[in-house]
Amino acid sequence: MNKIRKDIAVIAISGGMDSCVTAAIANENYQLAFAHINYGQRTEKRELKAFNDLADFFRVKERLVIDYTHLSKIGCSSLTDMNISVTKADLSNKRSLPAGRQVPTSYVPFRNANILSACVSWAEVLNAKAVFIGAVFEDSSGYPDCRPEFFSAFEKIVELGTKPETKIKIETPVIHLSKAEIIKKGIELNAPLHLTWSCYQNEDVACGVCDSCALRLRGFQKAGVEDSIPYKKKPSYL
Repeated sequence: MNKIRKDIAVIAISGGMDSCVTAAIANENYQLAFAHINYGQRTEKRELKAFNDLADFFRVKERLVIDYTHLSKIGCSSLTDMNISVTKADLSNKRSLPAGRQVPTSYVPFRNANILSACVSWAEVLNAKAVFIGAVFEDSSGYPDCRPEFFSAFEKIVELGTKPETKIKIETPVIHLSKAEIIKKGIELNAPLHLTWSCYQNEDVACGVCDSCALRLRGFQKAGVEDSIPYKKKPSYL
């Protein structure tokens, strides 16, 4: 009996926890193609390793790594400009909410639009039906390009800017989940969270105090699960 061939989906894989769980969700219904962007970030090598580890785990054959050197040249982000310090997390400030939003220094200007553009270009070539990205809005750093309405608008741009026969959906399956809910979903789907990397500033041992580390740690702490990656500091964020 012939197997039914699954539709292809391109997954934007940063190497972090959210994109890992997003891949696990997409894996239930799609044949996966993994895309990764190097953009001169502080932890570029470590994130690339995580990307390849995740691709190996999911047995992904179609892999694309793109170097976006222009984002580091543009700068204005603590992730790409070594003259800007990575600020410590302040989780008491609900920056992910529209009211009183403060955009942190780690925001890379319009990064998700750049990532999605590359993924959509590749998806059109592969005749893929969807592009998945692990953006989180409810329990996140508060980046403006992580808002649900941004992705809805981008999907309309894809429809206008691709061939008439091209039909690509922009999927954001974890966008309204908390970090704890993402972790629980990952465990449910046997996602390899131990292979992921979230720290904004270290490549060997996670700092535990940057925004990304803090959000990740708080998620694990709320989920009642131990995070297996190494940390220099492991504060309680409950």
